[in-house]
Parts: sequence; structure tokens; C-alpha cells
Amino acid sequence: MPTTQIDQVNLQTKANVYFDGKCVSHSFTTSDGQTKSVGVVLPATLTFKTGAPEIMECVAGACEYKLAGSDAWLRSAAGERFHIPANSSFEIRVSEAYHYICHFG
Repeated sequence: MPTTQIDQVNLQTKANVYFDGKCVSHSFTTSDGQTKSVGVVLPATLTFKTGAPEIMECVAGACEYKLAGSDAWLRSAAGERFHIPANSSFEIRVSEAYHYICHFG
């Protein structure tokens, strides 16, 4: 079951806009100090680089992703998560709006 609400957060109101608007998110910090972002990726194939480890949680829609060093495209749909190591990258392929929560650290 995807996360539908996160209470008591410190939300950054300025949007993070990537790839000419194909990915838009808002960053926030939870009451226990965890950093996350919530956003949407519109139909596209994009490559993201990571600094910290990330967990991508699909809230709605679906995507296919490929981790650095792999040739396999895997699918992630609502309620599913995938992990990306620190200092790495992943490709994401979206054919319908992919709504996500990115958990950092």
C-alpha cells in the first residue's frame, strides 16, 4: 500500500524542477529529521544521479527503472519501492505520470 500522507513536516515551498519540467518535486524534513521529497515524473526517459542512498516509493502510476551497471529494466508500480545506492545513478522510463516519494539516506 503506498504512503498517502506524511504528517508534521517542514516543507520547502519552492519546487525542484528538473529536465525542463518533466520532473517536479518538493523537499521536506519529517519531525524526526528525515529528508524526503515528493513529486511527479511526466512521460519521459531520464537519468538521475545520487549522492546519498535513495529509496523511490511509487505512490501512483508506474515506471520502469534501470540501475547503474545493469542492463535490466524493472517495473515499479503503486505501493512498490526500489533502492538506489549512494554515488550512483539510475534511468527511469515513464509512460504515464509517476507519483513518488524519495526517501534519502
